[in-house]
Amino acid sequence: MKRHSKFGLTASSTGLGILALWLALQLSPSLPAAEGASNKGSSPSAKLNLDESPLPHDIKAGSSFAPVVKKVAPSVVNIYSTTTVRERAIPNWLFNDPFWGRLFGDHFGLPNQPRSYKEQSLGSGVIVSTDGYILTANHVVAGADSVKVALATGEKAFDAKVIGTDPPTDIAVLKIEARRPLHAITIADSDKLEVGDVVLAVGNPFAVGQTVTLGIVSALERGGLGLAGYENFIQTDAAINPGNSGGALVDAQGRLVGINTAIATRTGGYQGVGFAVPINLARFAMDNLIREGKVTRGYLGINPQTLTPDLARNFDLPEDTAGVLVGGVLPNSPAEKAGLQGGDVITEINGKKMADRRNLQLMIAQTPPGTRISLRLLRGQTGHKPAEQTLTAKLGEKPGEALASVGGERTTPRPRSQSNLDALEGVEVTDLDARSRRQFDIPANIRGALVLNVQQDSNAAEAGLRPGDVILEINRHPVTNADAAVEMSEQAKGDQILLTVWSPPSGGAPGATRYLVVDNIKHK
Repeated sequence: MKRHSKFGLTASSTGLGILALWLALQLSPSLPAAEGASNKGSSPSAKLNLDESPLPHDIKAGSSFAPVVKKVAPSVVNIYSTTTVRERAIPNWLFNDPFWGRLFGDHFGLPNQPRSYKEQSLGSGVIVSTDGYILTANHVVAGADSVKVALATGEKAFDAKVIGTDPPTDIAVLKIEARRPLHAITIADSDKLEVGDVVLAVGNPFAVGQTVTLGIVSALERGGLGLAGYENFIQTDAAINPGNSGGALVDAQGRLVGINTAIATRTGGYQGVGFAVPINLARFAMDNLIREGKVTRGYLGINPQTLTPDLARNFDLPEDTAGVLVGGVLPNSPAEKAGLQGGDVITEINGKKMADRRNLQLMIAQTPPGTRISLRLLRGQTGHKPAEQTLTAKLGEKPGEALASVGGERTTPRPRSQSNLDALEGVEVTDLDARSRRQFDIPANIRGALVLNVQQDSNAAEAGLRPGDVILEINRHPVTNADAAVEMSEQAKGDQILLTVWSPPSGGAPGATRYLVVDNIKHK
């Protein structure tokens, strides 16, 4: 470490070219636009058909899934959304120029006056109640001026009201007013799904009409894809293509288990990997949107980190310990009031084991504010093995929708220098001052050494240390300034060193404390 003295995946619903012709033939342009994007009042919950029993394992597929398709097909709808796109004009002085005006106006056809045009996109949806509530993917209707719904029966398209949207789960709720009860799908318990279960995807890919594809559940609880804020996807090999978004993923009994939302692709088409939002997560969002017009989530106020074997070893725990490390506790949060501390390892919440930070975030988010939860944890003690404790926390309401993303785990290792130098070779630090606090939005109570630079091929960079971070502790000993950080780095013993780091606000998430394990190449 050097003392530096001077501070110097593709959504599966897209606009389709053939849709404009189809709309011109099928839909009346005089139909009124959707009524609005949210329901500000409070409405009774939708009446749902529920069957939450596990899928019997003795069910054997016959020669045809036609009975299942006949049961499901009337509940799956086509959704057509229209968005007004406004183009900016090129400046008049440029348009009137003899050379540039002819280039932009004649060659490229750019306007010298603002103009707008309508853009249509296609998706699918699922009728979940006989009185007209429909579940779909948020990206199918996001930003739309009008939304229309066509039933599988082929009757006249309905204008749809957008009851509400929830981008963090990519779920939206629509409502149509029909003169007769609609064919509502039966809803299963997606928590009872197992890898290998047969599933069918129903939707309208490429605007060819309602289509059914067959596959199995390839994986459960998929996350870290960057598609939504809260990811707990069902992965399936049932073919999903553009236009399928918002459609139904059903089990072998025709019960809804997920809302199709995305595909993993390099070509824009299906390549064997599709993702669906589990219906339990979709129902959580839907129920909130119908009742309140928004989604209210629980809030604990910690920066959670998945407990890796390296972190477990540095906290005197067995490497196979399962849990979530509390990287930091936010001031005045429910976690602070409950007595949680940085370095605690949460192993269970309300008796449910915590495997990783995404698991914890999902559980907290789906628990209503004001709920009291029981936290089982391991807390380190000087000179002793960590002891088990149980705390009770009363959840608050999550402020906004930004997830604490500071300190995400790296999955791709970087080349490591083999130089026999100090443990934090390649890291430049300086003292905190008023200027650096303003630049990086560092609170007055943060004390340590400010990281100015981290060499890309260093162990510290591989561990996740970044410029703008503040090193608070080295091997659980406080760092008072840059000189102390350099001295402690040079004297560090062992194969690894444990850093306690404060990282500045990022992506809407507040500044947060986290732990990093850095290989000590001096002792390799």
